[in-house]
Amino acid sequence: MECQNRPDKTVKLIVGLGNPGMRYEQTKHNIGFRVIDAIYDKTLSAQNTGSVSTKRVTSICKSLIIPVTLHDSPIILAKPMTYMNNSGFAVTALVNRFEVPLTDLCIIYDDIHLDIGTIRIRQKGSDGGQKGMQSIIYHLGTTEFPRLRIGIGEPVGGLTDYVLSEFSGEEKTEIGHTVERAVEAVETFVQNGVLTAMNRFNGR
Repeated sequence: MECQNRPDKTVKLIVGLGNPGMRYEQTKHNIGFRVIDAIYDKTLSAQNTGSVSTKRVTSICKSLIIPVTLHDSPIILAKPMTYMNNSGFAVTALVNRFEVPLTDLCIIYDDIHLDIGTIRIRQKGSDGGQKGMQSIIYHLGTTEFPRLRIGIGEPVGGLTDYVLSEFSGEEKTEIGHTVERAVEAVETFVQNGVLTAMNRFNGR
C-alpha cells in the first residue's frame, strides 16, 4: 500500500488545492497549485546557499508531493490529484501518512469572497462554500486547521465558469504579486507559526 510507510520525524504539510491537467493550469481555481509551485521554485533558487535541500516530485496518497527542508524544517509540499471537489481524500491520506498534527497543516485555496490581491490566514474556520475545503473538513472531521485563502474576486456570471476561467491581463499582474506574498506567508507559518503569519500578512 502506497501510504503505509511512516516518516522518521514530524513534518509540516503545505497543501495547495486545484485540478490536475493542462486544461486547468492557469484557472482561478488552481491558485493553490500555483503557490506550491512558487514555493518549490524559491527553494530551488536557494539551494546554493546551503539552507535548503530538495528531493524529486513523488506521487503518493493521490497527490504529487515535493519533500523539502527549509531552514532545518522538514516540509511536504503537496498538490492533490483527486480534482478539487474530492480534495479531502488526498489530504486525509497525507495527514495520516506523515503523521502531521493538524496545527502543522496549511491548506492554500481560492476564495471568491476576497478581492483579487487579498490573502487571509486563519487558524480554523468554515469552508466558506469552497468545495475543496468542504471535502477536507468532512474527511478530517474538523474545521480546526490553518488555511491560507487567496482572493479571486466575486464571480462574473456562473460560479463554475468563473472559477474555471483564467485571470485577465490586469489581474495576472496583481495575482503574480499575490502569489509572492502567499509564499512569504507560508514561509512565516513554517518558521514562526500561524499567529505570527496572521499578524504579518492579514493586514496587508
